[in-house]
Amino acid sequence: MTLLAGCDSGGSSDTAAPVPSTVPPATPSTPATTPSSATPSTQPTTTAPTSTPAAPKPQQLKIGAKGAKVTTLQERLTELGYWNGKADGKFGGVTQQAVYALQKAAGLGRDGVVGPKTQKALDQGVRPKAKSTKGHIVEINLNRQLLMLVDNGKVTQVFNTATGSNQHYEFEGNTYLAVTPRGHFTVSRQIDGQRDGPLGPLWRPKYFNGGIAVHGAPNIPPYPASHGCARLSNAAINWIWANNEIPLKTKVWVY
Repeated sequence: MTLLAGCDSGGSSDTAAPVPSTVPPATPSTPATTPSSATPSTQPTTTAPTSTPAAPKPQQLKIGAKGAKVTTLQERLTELGYWNGKADGKFGGVTQQAVYALQKAAGLGRDGVVGPKTQKALDQGVRPKAKSTKGHIVEINLNRQLLMLVDNGKVTQVFNTATGSNQHYEFEGNTYLAVTPRGHFTVSRQIDGQRDGPLGPLWRPKYFNGGIAVHGAPNIPPYPASHGCARLSNAAINWIWANNEIPLKTKVWVY
């Protein structure tokens, strides 16, 4: 089995009736008791227990949500380093990518929805840790499926990424294994635009290991899905280019 030096972009309650009072029968020597002097019943009136209302479901934030709570979420993600663009109060795909990244860092299920467990991770300030200690490094954590920008050992930005799927695929009559090799590399070339590669288009790729690159793609699932590259959202790679965050000669650590 061999590796291909390249990659692609593509990813009610009832109440009982009261019991009537008991009136003793009249006798010839004793006049009948009138209703006003009747002895009241001592039997209690019973009612069915009232059902307890169900507890409300915890509020969740997900794709399509809007408003101040979404803005607060976006600002908190940014504060922790999970890149999600500008806080605009709209939970869209970019915010979902940041929530994926947070869930990966916290070891949670990756559904892109902010429920109680994800909110707890936000409140606790969960952040991934870097391995490098000096310089400006791109770190790609294959186990967590995270791409991080690290400056002198401090993680400054965290992105959801999808690397090699570890699945076999066919290309030009041969079978290959889709993997992202581990090791230390350097960004050696880049294309400011779309590269129509042999396995599909790559948006603004930055190559660090032969045909393997960090690049943009329209579909970034929260699991390994590429032929070997480290996919980011198109919005994320555009931000990286605009801010020159991964210039040529940048070191890339894959582990």
